[in-house]
Amino acid sequence: MTAADHIREGAGDPPAAVRRNLTHARTVLARAARHTQDLLARLPGPAERSVEQREAVTAATDAARTLRAVFMDTHADAVYDELTENRSGCLSLAELADAAASAFPGLVPTADQLKAERSLVQAEKEGLEIDQGIFFSRLLHSPTAGRHLVESLLRPTPRALALLPDFRATGSADLGSVRIERTDGVARLTMCRDDCLNAEDNRQIDDMETAVDLALLDPEVEVGLLRGGVMTHPRYRGRRVFSAGINLKSLHAGEISLVDFLLRRELGYIHKIVRGVRSRDGDDWRTPMTEKPWIAVVDTFAIGGGAQLLLVFDHVLAASDAYVSLPAAKEGIIPGAAALRLVRAVGTRLSGQVILEGRRIRATEPDARLLVDEVHETEDLDHAVERSLERFRAPAVVANRRMLRLAEESVDDFRHYMAEFALQQALRLYSADVLDKVGRFSAVR
Repeated sequence: MTAADHIREGAGDPPAAVRRNLTHARTVLARAARHTQDLLARLPGPAERSVEQREAVTAATDAARTLRAVFMDTHADAVYDELTENRSGCLSLAELADAAASAFPGLVPTADQLKAERSLVQAEKEGLEIDQGIFFSRLLHSPTAGRHLVESLLRPTPRALALLPDFRATGSADLGSVRIERTDGVARLTMCRDDCLNAEDNRQIDDMETAVDLALLDPEVEVGLLRGGVMTHPRYRGRRVFSAGINLKSLHAGEISLVDFLLRRELGYIHKIVRGVRSRDGDDWRTPMTEKPWIAVVDTFAIGGGAQLLLVFDHVLAASDAYVSLPAAKEGIIPGAAALRLVRAVGTRLSGQVILEGRRIRATEPDARLLVDEVHETEDLDHAVERSLERFRAPAVVANRRMLRLAEESVDDFRHYMAEFALQQALRLYSADVLDKVGRFSAVR
């Protein structure tokens, strides 16, 4: 009997088996996962499998994922309470995934399994991150667990807390892909990945969240400013560039992770720009959040993730030769929370043109006024930025921006969106069209 025959015969427990008490459900889940893993180990890698073997693997993984989904639909709050000690602890996304892998074998991949996956290019992976997508999707759907998770991720990172004393003393920090400097009450964040036009990868997500935390936690900072640095890329040498979006080279190499990039980016530093950082706990009559106004400056272009960022800033300035685009559909992925925020900013029709059709909007077009507040010639942009910074230092700006944000996007609106995003983005990473693009990209390289 072949491995494919074993997979077909190993139907395992029905979904109803994981709807019982948590102890029994945990056992059923672990048994099903072991069965699937053992059978997959008998087969060649994804690229070498026959059509019959691929169909059998799909059947086996679908059955296992159905169990995981039903398990989480039934026990999400109990699982989260166990992992966080009844919500008394706050774990990062990566910590939560690691804890779940240990406490509930078979629910999500282990650290060793993910490490092995990361050594492979995207097209040769089994798609273990889809199981993480199921896990986080179900957690975020829960009003109890999901709300606690979203709010806990607004806490400052340990790295930022460790760097804060030195930043407060010196007013500057070089984080690698992002530099931050405090001058006259302004935290000036400069994206400086000149090697890749500020295209984002796992490293830059960590650096950006650290920089945002530092700006929000430093009491001497009144306004945050984000701008791209001067590039060394041959085509843009000597010019500032805002962002080229996701690092496609890293994506194709399998180095863009669901948890540490795609989910952390939205639930971490971008959400902190929207709502601030959680700086207080316990019984306190004051708001637990510290927030500040943010200004973005677009030089040359804001592509993909760069365009997504503009939707959460309080004020956006752009050079007259700059443009904005969201080509995620062309690449086969979902552009973060852009669908949630772009529709509110520009309406359904224009959002569809930008997201579904990849329309590029130049700063001088009339429609750009829905995305950009000011457009200036390059030689005038610096002066315009300083004028805007001065306006946003007015005492009542923070309180009023808070009310605007509450009216525009509630925490639950965001949580519901991210619940669906976690699953759909995981599926897109391993969809046939994306893997085909990856294969063609690798062949060209």
